[in-house]
Amino acid sequence: MAIEDFNDVLAFVHVVREGSFTRAAAIIGVSASALSHAIRGLETRHGVRLLTRTTRSVSPTEAGERLFLSVATRFEDIDAELAAVRNLRDKPVGTIRITSAEHAANNILWPKLAKAMAAYPDISVEITVDYTMSDIVSQRYDAGVRLGNQVAKDMIAVRISPDQRIAVVGSPTYFSNHPVPVTPRELAQHDCINLRLPTHGGLLPWDFDKGGEEIKLRVTGRWVFNNSSSIVRAALEGHGLAFVPEDMVLDRIVTGDLVRVLDDWCAPYQGYYLYYPSRRQSSRALAVVVEALRHRE
Repeated sequence: MAIEDFNDVLAFVHVVREGSFTRAAAIIGVSASALSHAIRGLETRHGVRLLTRTTRSVSPTEAGERLFLSVATRFEDIDAELAAVRNLRDKPVGTIRITSAEHAANNILWPKLAKAMAAYPDISVEITVDYTMSDIVSQRYDAGVRLGNQVAKDMIAVRISPDQRIAVVGSPTYFSNHPVPVTPRELAQHDCINLRLPTHGGLLPWDFDKGGEEIKLRVTGRWVFNNSSSIVRAALEGHGLAFVPEDMVLDRIVTGDLVRVLDDWCAPYQGYYLYYPSRRQSSRALAVVVEALRHRE
């Protein structure tokens, strides 16, 4: 393969993956016009149109899709092998990209990695808060964080937290005007603060379990957020009841800023796991991150 073909095919892969000349150009470090010119040259040399361009989007043609599916994984393999070679140095080095939900990012990843990474100045960590269950391979993450029952069977999974529990909480101000619920069904009388799930746009159901009796509720209220931190803030200010992981509010419960209810209906559930594809095992930087996050009883 001529070197110009190699470079232009790599540029083409970036454009298809990003769906944009502008974003791909920023990654490669060239102008969008230069990138467009390079791909037009590739199309001209081989006499086939690879991309369909409009004013708003860019997408592969049938020929372009075939080329992308054939070569994209090969470039990823080259990147992986080069990363493996770099990791043969004496010190672990490189950037580890992790996708995680907000709760795990704030309450597990940050406290553990902030402390451990001080000993590894050549390792950088990029954490992306994402509720959409990203495909870490196609999105080029090194690892992801999910609850144990959400991890695909073909991934290596490492437990990074104990089992979790939900807490239902409200402020003393809220309860001065509302009765304390004794059973989950009494939540119908309350202003409940909902979490909207970006994965499919629905609201998170409130699940309860006591003595084998399971109840799943669709609660209602005046406030809906797409992150738990905002829900806790609203609850603290008396706007309703929050349904959040308990470690987000334990300190506030101790200080009396929040009052916990329905505690006996909130059963433990499986904790968080860090997961990654086996082909990343050779990364020494990832190995350091895994050991820093590993849950120890």
